[in-house]
Amino acid sequence: MNPYYPLVALRARHRCEYCQAPESLFNFPFEVEHIVPLAHGGVDHEDNLALACRSCNVFKASRTLAPDTETEQLFPLFHPRTQLWAEHFQVDIETASIVGISAIGRVTVSSLRMNSQPQKTARMQWIRLVVFP
Repeated sequence: MNPYYPLVALRARHRCEYCQAPESLFNFPFEVEHIVPLAHGGVDHEDNLALACRSCNVFKASRTLAPDTETEQLFPLFHPRTQLWAEHFQVDIETASIVGISAIGRVTVSSLRMNSQPQKTARMQWIRLVVFP
């Protein structure tokens, strides 16, 4: 296990810092990921680490930028250490979708495929269980 896991998980309240999935409903710990990947000059320091569910981590990969579907301009993905989730995302309780309310939110939702059918199906169950958002 990543030696930073206890610190990162506690700081994240055991939720994915991208999609807000509750770690307690999975049968394994979430991953400690580099917000700015080492390959892009990121460092192995707690300020550059986030807790991510497997889905968000796989689709984020080494991305730091993505095109916004509304403007076609490149924007950075959401940075959990320097930005507030509520300033970039909202949850549509009726559809169980995460909605990007800023360009950063939109590119993050799209790049991390936060609204895939499996994600929304799981999120609907979490909403019913009152463990999300």
